[in-house]
This record gives sequence, C-alpha cells and structure tokens, in this order.
Amino acid sequence: MRTLTASRRSLLLAAFAMTSLAATGPALAQQTSQNSILGRWAADDGSVKLEMFKAGAEFRAHLLFGNEIMESDNTTFKKDAKNPDPALRSRSLQNIVFIQGLKWDGGQWSGGLLYDASSGRTYRCNVEMRGSKMLLRGYLGISLLGQTKEFHRY
Repeated sequence: MRTLTASRRSLLLAAFAMTSLAATGPALAQQTSQNSILGRWAADDGSVKLEMFKAGAEFRAHLLFGNEIMESDNTTFKKDAKNPDPALRSRSLQNIVFIQGLKWDGGQWSGGLLYDASSGRTYRCNVEMRGSKMLLRGYLGISLLGQTKEFHRY
C-alpha cells in the first residue's frame, strides 16, 4: 500500500511540475519584447553591420557596413550596380534600407524582405532572438531554403 501511495504521490508531483512548466513556457517566451531588436548589430563573422529601427508598425534595417559592398579602401560604399531597377544603380549603398516589412508576431519578427545588394536579389526574411543573439534568416520561398546569420550588439 505504501508503494501505491508513493507512486500516486510521484505521479501527482510530476503532473503538477508539467503543468507549471507548460504555464511558464509561454510567459518566458513573452519576455522577448517586440522592441528588443532595435539598435546596432554586427554579424558574428564580421561581414555585416546594421541598425534595426522601427517605422510605423514594421521593423527595418539600415546597412552600416558590409564586406561585399565596400570598395577596397573599406571606407567607401560601392554603388547599387546590380539593382534590378536601372534608376537605382547609381545610388550609394551607404545607409540603404535593406530589410523592411518585418512584423512582430508573438515571439519573432516575420514577413520581411531582405535586399542583397551584392546580387541584386530580394529574399524573404525573419528574425528571432536567442538570448542576447539576433538570428536573421533570409530565404527563397520557404524558410528551409535559406541561411541564418547570428548577430551581436555593438
């Protein structure tokens, strides 16, 4: 009888623990604020620096530095020569808005567009925070066909 009571007690404690975890899981996820991506970020591999900002209900990013969009002197920005719009090919890539349309969706930012000036292509993108890291994923069509870059604040 003691074994049955101990087993029942263990089951009740386990059920209570699972219920508590299930209740606190969403609360922990909600701790990520929709504004937590705002500010200056540098890719962990040193290839890109950007500034995330809010414009109305959407989040966007300015390009501050990119190793593929800088001239050999590393201070002058290249022109947007591969832009599909001929009228924009003579503009400097300095401070262009290369991410736009990101919307907060309860724990991540989705629905964005990412312009890759080195190829002239536009990709879909989403962003999520993992600890102090910002994970930016650019993709074609579906998210599985993409690449994620990790960023840290600077």
